[in-house]
Amino acid sequence: MIFKALKKTIGVILIGLGIGILLTLLLPITGWLILIGITLACVGLMWLAC
Repeated sequence: MIFKALKKTIGVILIGLGIGILLTLLLPITGWLILIGITLACVGLMWLAC
């Protein structure tokens, strides 16, 4: 049960980090930073889905 809560917390943190990177770094539009943000958000969503 603790592991499940920790897993969801990590997923939410990854999604938040990915979206934060996207929102913050859209000012200097560089493709690899946007790609990292999208990847982190997707990994977080997949983590939550498991």
